[in-house]
Amino acid sequence: MITELNRDNFDEETKNGVKLIEFHTSWCGYCKKQQPELEQMDKVWIGQVDADKAPAVATNFNVNSFPTFLVMKNGKEMERFSGYRKKEDLMDKVMKYI
Repeated sequence: MITELNRDNFDEETKNGVKLIEFHTSWCGYCKKQQPELEQMDKVWIGQVDADKAPAVATNFNVNSFPTFLVMKNGKEMERFSGYRKKEDLMDKVMKYI
């Protein structure tokens, strides 16, 4: 399940459990390539922040390259990484915190 995140819902949506957050933009080629990999991850909660539509959230997390991923657990950042990733790599990152 992929949920669009913004300043209004980010804290509420990420406060419980393990969450994978992707910061992306509409003009980023790697972000476009990443989308099909994310859509295959139906067992993981994924939140997406469009940095062009929600720049305050991206700034709050000091994100300046795309895609950037955060693995969050109960509202706290556990891990951060950037660049295109295969579904299996993303699953490995998330599973460390479940």
